Amino acid sequence: MPHLLLDSLRRRMRAMHSLYEDAVATMTLEHVNHFEREGVLPIAFSLFHYINMEDSSYFLITGEAPIFNDEWAARINPAIPDHGKHRTVDEMIHQRIGDLEAFTEYQRAVFARTEHWLSTLHRSDLDRVVIARPLPPQVASTYSARVAGPEGITVLDATECWMYQHGLRHMGEIELGRGLVGLQGMTS
Repeated sequence: MPHLLLDSLRRRMRAMHSLYEDAVATMTLEHVNHFEREGVLPIAFSLFHYINMEDSSYFLITGEAPIFNDEWAARINPAIPDHGKHRTVDEMIHQRIGDLEAFTEYQRAVFARTEHWLSTLHRSDLDRVVIARPLPPQVASTYSARVAGPEGITVLDATECWMYQHGLRHMGEIELGRGLVGLQGMTS
């Protein structure tokens, strides 16, 4: 019988990934790159930021190199070739995706790798500390720092915060952005 928490996490990640897949499949490059107004991030930001952060989070959790590299950057051609976590909204309103098909391939590769890893993850791995206390300054002010236990951020904390909860947050932005370009939301 599968471990209840791991089974739930696997199903939730797959469901969230399916929302991203459906969103990308039902948008054009014009939808993704639409600029509403100053201070409003385009869908391109939410898409590239989250997928690139899941890719980076996988690296922080497993130690395996991110998928995104110079070759992917050249194919996707993002206006800003990083997730922008440490950049301002004023900078990231300029994010655009150059090739939506290449981005979709990158998204599929990131999701497939994460889902494969989750399918092989053992429940004893969930307690492994990824970032020990004291947390470094760039992590200490994050949501995951608030979630972390006395030892630090565990594999479970990191997967829940950096991948699942973070992904849902940006899916909400994508749903709002879809409304601004005349498309429907993804869920009710």
